[in-house]
Amino acid sequence: MDSWWRVCSGRGGQYDPTPLVEKGNVIVVTINYRLGFLGFFAHPALDAEGHLNANYGLMDQQFALGWVRRNIGRFGGDHKRVTIFGESAGGESVYLQLASPLATGLFQGAISESGAFLLFQDYFHSIVDLKTAEEAGTAFATSIGCGDAQCLRKTPASTIVEAQPASGVAQIVDGTLLTQTLDSAFASGQLNRVPVISGSNHDEWRYFVALNEVLSGSHLMAADYPQAVYSFLSIPGPPSGNPFADFVISLYPLSADPTSPSIELGALGTDIAFACPGRNASLLLSAARVPTYAYEFNDKTAPSVFPPSFFPPLSFPTGDSHFVEVQYLFNLSALHITPTFTLDQQQLSNTMIGYWTQFATTGNPNFEGAPNWPAYTGAGGQFQSLVAPAPGQEPDATFDVAHKCSTFWNTF
Repeated sequence: MDSWWRVCSGRGGQYDPTPLVEKGNVIVVTINYRLGFLGFFAHPALDAEGHLNANYGLMDQQFALGWVRRNIGRFGGDHKRVTIFGESAGGESVYLQLASPLATGLFQGAISESGAFLLFQDYFHSIVDLKTAEEAGTAFATSIGCGDAQCLRKTPASTIVEAQPASGVAQIVDGTLLTQTLDSAFASGQLNRVPVISGSNHDEWRYFVALNEVLSGSHLMAADYPQAVYSFLSIPGPPSGNPFADFVISLYPLSADPTSPSIELGALGTDIAFACPGRNASLLLSAARVPTYAYEFNDKTAPSVFPPSFFPPLSFPTGDSHFVEVQYLFNLSALHITPTFTLDQQQLSNTMIGYWTQFATTGNPNFEGAPNWPAYTGAGGQFQSLVAPAPGQEPDATFDVAHKCSTFWNTF
């Protein structure tokens, strides 16, 4: 897939939790952790030193959780009722902490929003073994003129950030902090067994289509759609004509609507990267008898997270794209996102805050006056459809068919 989907950013201070704190009567701690090769890096010279290695970003998170356990009582909190939650890469971190033996006892609940990015599909693994990571780390160290640990430590952080690969950095099965891949841990039930909320947004990938439009300065045209699909799938062509890519194009065909290329590419990316892997994560968790509450965010009229005062106008509606649900939980004014909710959207926001904070308090999102959210029981179960003004239940079969999971993306 093209490298632009790897664009990521964020820091704890950008997410103001005031709505959660005031409406949900909870304490929220936001943290920072190392990213890229500063956070996930293996090299034989470093790993031979006998300390925890490779997954330094995850160690940062566990260090913060240890601080919470020791100190949250001074702020009126309860160290026995800690819920971790994050979105996107943060949601991925939640899944990783669920699988980490070293995180045992550090939290009692977990919420992953849009965190399953391709992690629960047989054809893609972004988590690598230590040998593979050390080979990549050695090649990187050589590229910046380092052959030993002392040189690496003396290298400015800015040099490492500027030189690291744009395609992103994988988490590492180091044997201690992570002993197996996520799908293996979830399938075997060898994970931290706490209640989980797990979900995604109906049109996640429209965010990345929009981001590409902003960065390139041009929108996707019908004539360029086949090439966009081929590039997304990392397949050379067209015009060579790859049967698999051409079949994918037939599954997501264009209409006469000029927004169709962006909408269809958004649907394709959503299904393969977020919706089906997210459903697989929930299936594995529920099969492991972990209390699981699955959702899909479905407010297609949600305010854009590409504010026109900060970005050029987009050529298509982003709808319920990646990241858009975060503004229903946090104040994002630091990111220049200041939505004006309709009364229905405000009601949905209040309900979501109620679900999230009640879950943090009890391990169950249901509270008096809110639409019932049943635990997910796998195929035949229910997703909670987070739609304005009042969420409702969406059968797993409906979600499955809409995103082409069992019929296509989970078949190879």
